[in-house]
Amino acid sequence: MSRVSPADFERALAPALRQAASIARALEGSVANRPKRGEATPVKAALTVADTACQEAILVRLFERFPDVRVEAEENTITARRFPTESDALVVVDPIDGTLRFYLEGNGPYAVMIGLAHAGEYEAALVALPGEGLFYSATRGGGARVAVGDASSREVRVAASGERIFVSHDLPEAARASLRARGFEPVPASGGAIAVAPLVPGVRAGLRWVRGKGVGVSIRGRIGVLIAEEAGALVCNENGDHFPRGLDEPATALLVAAGAEDLRALQDALAAAS
Repeated sequence: MSRVSPADFERALAPALRQAASIARALEGSVANRPKRGEATPVKAALTVADTACQEAILVRLFERFPDVRVEAEENTITARRFPTESDALVVVDPIDGTLRFYLEGNGPYAVMIGLAHAGEYEAALVALPGEGLFYSATRGGGARVAVGDASSREVRVAASGERIFVSHDLPEAARASLRARGFEPVPASGGAIAVAPLVPGVRAGLRWVRGKGVGVSIRGRIGVLIAEEAGALVCNENGDHFPRGLDEPATALLVAAGAEDLRALQDALAAAS
């Protein structure tokens, strides 16, 4: 198939992102966990009717506009099976990122995410934080945008505002203590929210920590990185190197900050976690 225009993709999927976010909000507190079989952890196994409904809202629109893309979807819904298994364009969908800890248990912000990749790198990304009423999007080299509530989207840049830092739910206490010692308030959040943390009002940075041998930040967890980069954030991996653009390149941590001083605080916290 021909290459999908990132700008066209962003415009076409923005309404579907809003629809999925609305479904998630409408069903908050009224759906039960129906765990998927065969998953290694309760976090990965968590599934609700909200997940499948949100995914279908996205995939139906995607199939209408871009039926020839390959899809990496979180859930095995009907429309997900309609897409080809081979394509130059890959679309990654996470209908509710943080289903167990953040959607069902309400421990922090969850996210709805859509990413378009060519040649193993994201070129367009859309991330919604439904609980906060925030809708972010970006294209590679085209800048980042935000829409608040029902307002039209506008350009957005990172800002070091507030004292909150979004962190992984299971970030060790030593790392949290390191952040608190610098006057910050670590707040648990889903991976999607962490990736765009310094764009969220009152949040100045994000620290994603993935534990366990052979695991790392997933391709879904990388969707928001493009938005953060296009908004001017500093984005690094566990070694302090620029976070890899390639979806297959390993990374066990994601550090996102508006400025160098905040980034150093994240690096010190990560060192404490190790």
